[in-house]
Amino acid sequence: MAQTSPPADPNGDVSELSYELARDELVRVVTELEQGSATLEESLALWERGEALARRCEQWLIGAKARLDAARNAAVAE
Repeated sequence: MAQTSPPADPNGDVSELSYELARDELVRVVTELEQGSATLEESLALWERGEALARRCEQWLIGAKARLDAARNAAVAE
């Protein structure tokens, strides 16, 4: 059975999260918003957290693409 990390602090900084942790938390946030059971204030906080998590995931993906591009360019240059 795979061990999972505890959920990140919902008010904490996302800048140190791995891609996988940010993605998993983003899925949780979206699911909670889709349920529609949160108050307006809670929904706004969830939305803001989701935006921050989505930006963090995008940073990881941009970085991964840059690394792949660099590896391809290095392979072509050889």
